[in-house]
Amino acid sequence: MMIEIPDMPMTIREASELTGLSEDTLRYYERIDLLPPAQRKANGHRYYTAEQVRGIIFMTRLKSTGMTLEEMKAFRALIKQGSSTLELRKSILRQQHDRIGSEIQRLRDIQDVLEYKINYFDQLSANPQLEDTGCDLPDPPRKR
Repeated sequence: MMIEIPDMPMTIREASELTGLSEDTLRYYERIDLLPPAQRKANGHRYYTAEQVRGIIFMTRLKSTGMTLEEMKAFRALIKQGSSTLELRKSILRQQHDRIGSEIQRLRDIQDVLEYKINYFDQLSANPQLEDTGCDLPDPPRKR
């Protein structure tokens, strides 16, 4: 899902709304160097560019893959090192991609069992003479 990000400086509140992170979380992530420091107006208030907000959103996506803050910081450090780390970054993203694929498969297998049980209960409702063993399971999940 792509988020439309205005190409103009944004306040911390606007960045928070676009990224789904609280203002406190944005400040914390900046403090632990997970995010680059926000630029400051003359009055000291933070403001974010569209590029910074895109970077924050990318970090939230990494977090949603199960990466720890430390792993995300390490990934950000690789970004700062430039193109010489491209293959390593790609490898890290592939690992996360594969991990997510495994999790999706695990959830599909669970969903298959639930669908089986729902259909089984439909059969029991339609045929009261059938005995409900309560622990009937489908054949082992097939690989997709």
